Amino acid sequence: MISEERINTFINSLDKGNAPYLDELERIALSDEVPIIRKDTQSLIKFLLTLTHPKKILEVGCATGFSALLMAEYSDEDTKITTIEKFEKRIPVAKDNFNKYDKTGKITLLEGDAINILAGLSESYDFIFMDAAKGQYLNFLPDCKRLLRQGGLLLSDNVLQDGDVMESRFAVTRRNRTIHERMREYLYTIKHDPELESVVINVGDGMAISVRK
Repeated sequence: MISEERINTFINSLDKGNAPYLDELERIALSDEVPIIRKDTQSLIKFLLTLTHPKKILEVGCATGFSALLMAEYSDEDTKITTIEKFEKRIPVAKDNFNKYDKTGKITLLEGDAINILAGLSESYDFIFMDAAKGQYLNFLPDCKRLLRQGGLLLSDNVLQDGDVMESRFAVTRRNRTIHERMREYLYTIKHDPELESVVINVGDGMAISVRK
């Protein structure tokens, strides 16, 4: 039987790679232990951007800006990206990266708590990428649905929590039980929401893809 790690390594070996500056940002992020999207998640996002050609993208959780720059690099020239980050230590790094590499000004960074910022947004988005505090996904969902146009995509990253999400709450460490419970509730909610059609796939650390009907 082929191990999951071996097959993932093989699949990732087929990838043609990213623009050199993205490879360098990825190397730095991994060296600094900043969480960024995994290789197979990157490939999936690039594929979905090519498939759907979104004009307006919303990202919830910017970190140091890698995923926003990836989406800027592999989306259409007239695509605009709004990204949200509240961690004060990462915001200056993201700004510096955007100043260096977002040459056409596709990215707008909003600073602050995503709960408050999402509530104040009124635009309609074609593509929403949720990659922030996992215990807050349920709280983000109502505004993300409100802001997502009909037929738009909502991508929720890290939904399998390295496999913990399938375990009994008593099988995970006590400090992780709340986030475990909330993620399981989030997955149930999006799979049973009459306004969404959702699929959960074993890519990266788990990705849920939802289409607003």
